[in-house]
Amino acid sequence: MPYRSQFVIIEDNLIDQFVTKKLLKKGLDINPVCIANNGKEGIDWLIKNQTTNPLIILLDIQMPIMNGFEFLEEFDKLPEDVKARTEIFVLSSTLDTDEIKKVKANKYVSDFWNKPFRLEILTNTFLQV
Repeated sequence: MPYRSQFVIIEDNLIDQFVTKKLLKKGLDINPVCIANNGKEGIDWLIKNQTTNPLIILLDIQMPIMNGFEFLEEFDKLPEDVKARTEIFVLSSTLDTDEIKKVKANKYVSDFWNKPFRLEILTNTFLQV
């Protein structure tokens, strides 16, 4: 049975986009997945696609145009109903402990996952009863 939330990957790296999409398909039967190549595209997608469906955002930190931290600042300005039905998981290969602390301290971030992440992380997070 497919997972019912809409997934949005906000990631500039094409290989990471591909791998994440494959993991979502394999682990949760998610297809299609929306892709935004940077935080600005992600915010624009959220504004344009005002739905009532729950959203799961998989967010990279380091991206051109608008990085993950800037995305989170803009996300804070969105309507409350959008924020209430959205969960954000940050995916990053950063080793910078200050960045990791900053991510984990953000009230909109549900979790921080190191890239590359394993299929078990998805299934353990989203298929719990």
